Parts: sequence; C-alpha cells; structure tokens
Amino acid sequence: MIRVENLSKFYGGKRALGPVTFAIEVGETVGFLGLNGAGKTTALRVLACDLLPSGGVVSVDGIDVVANPHEVRKRIGFLPEFPPLYQDMVVCEYLTFAGRMRGMSSAEIRKRLPTVLARTHLDDRADDIIGHLSHGYRQRVGVAQAIIHDPSLLILDEPTRGLDPVQIVEMRNMINELKQSHTILISSHILTEISQTCDHLLVLREGEIVASGSEEELSAGLLEINKIVMTVVAKADAERPAEGEAKGAEDGEAKGDADGDAAEGEAEAEDGEAKGDDDGDAADGEAEDDKDGESEKDGTGGYKDVIACLEAVDGVVSVEAGHELHQRARSYRIECTHDLRPEVSRAVVEAGHSLLELSHGHGELERTFVKLVRGDGDASD
Repeated sequence: MIRVENLSKFYGGKRALGPVTFAIEVGETVGFLGLNGAGKTTALRVLACDLLPSGGVVSVDGIDVVANPHEVRKRIGFLPEFPPLYQDMVVCEYLTFAGRMRGMSSAEIRKRLPTVLARTHLDDRADDIIGHLSHGYRQRVGVAQAIIHDPSLLILDEPTRGLDPVQIVEMRNMINELKQSHTILISSHILTEISQTCDHLLVLREGEIVASGSEEELSAGLLEINKIVMTVVAKADAERPAEGEAKGAEDGEAKGDADGDAAEGEAEAEDGEAKGDDDGDAADGEAEDDKDGESEKDGTGGYKDVIACLEAVDGVVSVEAGHELHQRARSYRIECTHDLRPEVSRAVVEAGHSLLELSHGHGELERTFVKLVRGDGDASD
C-alpha cells in the first residue's frame, strides 16, 4: 500500500529525515518510535501530504504524493499531534464541515455520521460544543474528523498525548477497533501503547530508521538474554490432597477407634517413624525430617521437578521459582539465549505439569527501545 524509497527532508541545510526506505502493506498497524527530533512527525506529515519531501519517492496505492497529492489525500485520514478543531463549533457541525472539506455530499455525510460517532464513542456528545469537551473527548473528535470520509489509511500522530490512564485505555481500544477496517500508522512515546496496538515497529534515530520489525523480532535481535515468565502447577502439587482433606484425614487417624484396628496401628507406626522411634529405621526418620523441613520452608516440593524440567531445555540460562500462588500454582522466571516459549511450554506439558500462563518478561520493549534510540548499546539505565 505504501512505498517509500530514499525519502529525505531538509530544512535549509539541516537534515530532519532520511534517507529512509520502507514499505507498509494493507491492513498493517505500524508504530513509529523515536525520541523528540528523531523524524517521526516529519515522516507522517510527508505521508499525509502535509509536507513536501526534499527527495525520494513516496507512493500510496501506487499514487505519487508529489505528483498527485489531492488524489492521495482522498485515501488518507490524518490526526496531527494538535487536532485541528474549531472550539466554538458543535461536534456534528464540525464533522459535517470536515466531510465537506473531503468532498463528501450532504447525503454521504448524513449516512456516514452515525457510524463515525459510534466508532469514536461520541454518540452522547454529538450536540455539544467542542470547546466544552474534556481533552479526551476532543481527541476523539480529532479521530472522528480523520475517518469521516472512510479512508483506507489512517495516520495518528501522538494520539494519546495528554490523556489520563483511563483515556489512554479508551483510545487504545478505539484504535484496536479501527484496525479492523483501516491501515494505521501511529507515532507515540508511550512504548506500552505501541506494543499493544501495533503489528510492526519502525524505530528512528536522528532521522534514520535504525530498526524494523515486531517487538519479538527487535528484542530477540538486540537482547542477549530473553526473559520468559510462566505460571505452572507442578504435577506433584496437583496430586496432593487439599489442605482441608489432609487435615480431616489426619484428625481421623489421630482419633481412631480405641480398640485399635489395623489402620490405626499403621498410622501410629508411621507417627513413630516420623518422630524418629529408636526401634525404627534411622535413615527413614532423617528422610521424613528433611521432607517436613522442606515443606515448612518451601510449601511443596513439586516446584523442583518443574525447575529441573526447564533447565533441561537447550538455551535456558537460569530458572527462578516464586512463592506458591493460588490453586497451588507458582510463577517461574526463565532467562534464555533466545525466545524459547514454544520449547519450554512443550517441556512442561510433556512432563505432566499444568501450564496456566506464558509471557515475555516485563520491560523487554523498553530496554530494546533505549538501546536503539541511544545508539550506545547500553539499556541498563
């Protein structure tokens, strides 16, 4: 859909962007990452036909943005960093105006408007004055004007800028809904938002693209150690009786029949072994003591089987088990030389353990981003 070859932009003798080359296919959601001044906004403005390039070739659906910008604009919806809103206009009035600016007829606008209001969750604000809306709602109006003409390409420059946490979640959900019918380009400093909404990332530094790929591809290519977090119920822990059942059984044995049947005798014999009876086997007593000590310290012993299972996977560097969670599950943090999620999950399941959750360790994208934009190979800060 989008083809960019050796694109560059200069302001006088100062280079703001390029040369950069990339391609974006139909249906993709692509995030532009970079520090202030990296060239993100410049690249988006060129693609939106809001800024002429100094050199290179840029085409959208095979149409050159320099030779035929008006035809390209018909296919593009653009939300600048600061939305072009008229504060004294009513929401519906403004969106009607935006539709007319896009060449839509009155009939087309009337037909399209309910859909746009619904998709941007502005149904109950349609008759409000824009200047009376909160910042979050004004940002939604900015998105609404960008999609009023149903463009195939949607360009959003810092769509979550200035939003509070609740509004950020709402904007993220809206973008995920728009992904179903638009190719989307997003610029943002909020890395978690990029991670949760974009399929592909372009990282810029000083006007150049220094990396391109998915979050997993960037992390695997730049980080020497990958972190995986998994939640597992060990087979041994799953098979042990529930706490209430175990206590009931123990009380029943302790309060057995006074006549002393065989079961009571066996229970008393086991108690004697556990207490290190002088007539019992000393080795058995020590083993039982060790088991009791381990149970008090670590809760259950099944986690050691999981650790051994994981450490046997080629490429695993270390495994650390957390405390027991609800329903006898534990979390395990795994450091490995590359992304081993398929291998470690397969090993756990084949060993008879129950895998409840599997994910990358937190902070991988942030560390990768710092490495890329700083260009010094140090992501420890």
